[in-house]
Amino acid sequence: MQPKYKRVLIKLSGEALAGEQGHGLNENVISKVCDQIEEIHNMGVEIGLVIGGGNFWRGRQGKQMERTTADHMGMLATVMNSLAMMDALEQRGIPTRVQTALIMTSVAEPYILRKALHHFEEGRVVIMACGTGNPYCSTDTAAAQRACEIQAEVLMMAKNIDGIYDSDPKLNPNAKKYDHLNYIDIIKNGIKAMDYTAATMCMENDVPVLAFGLDEDNSIIKAVCGKKIGTLIDNN
Repeated sequence: MQPKYKRVLIKLSGEALAGEQGHGLNENVISKVCDQIEEIHNMGVEIGLVIGGGNFWRGRQGKQMERTTADHMGMLATVMNSLAMMDALEQRGIPTRVQTALIMTSVAEPYILRKALHHFEEGRVVIMACGTGNPYCSTDTAAAQRACEIQAEVLMMAKNIDGIYDSDPKLNPNAKKYDHLNYIDIIKNGIKAMDYTAATMCMENDVPVLAFGLDEDNSIIKAVCGKKIGTLIDNN
């Protein structure tokens, strides 16, 4: 297969990395993800990764906690996931750098756009952690912002569900899956596919989003190669 895209930003759900156990890290899931990243890396695709932290902590868990503190804890959870992914990729011989929006130079580089672009030129995978570095912002918003900054051709959102539905398919067996949506549809109809801030950012910067299930065999490879998968969101 040949890649459709030269540079992609892949948003991985933290919950998806937990697998069926629902919490922590599932090494089998990480291994399958890294196998696919290795394959598309060998195709010459430039890869940025943003990983959520929901398998360890979500800001809304801290109901009695001040929101900023809870969100900072969520950012730290993304660092744990990012370091685990970096280790797994480097064990496969794939050069990888973790960059963080919060400064923690003992474990990772600060996020600097020009440095990230240089890493792409050198054939490295760049994992961007800590969201935007700001509370009250989701990792969806961070992924959208980073996709715009690095001028990714597509933002790929690998979730624990195989696309976007008109209702929760876990609760409604007759839920309808969308193959294509316009950003206006997302915002106007209140479709909870992604954070509205992220949707608006991608809409204004004309970055398409492809939402698909991480557990489907070779889903990342299929997405990068332009195969029909998941739900495409764009301005068309």
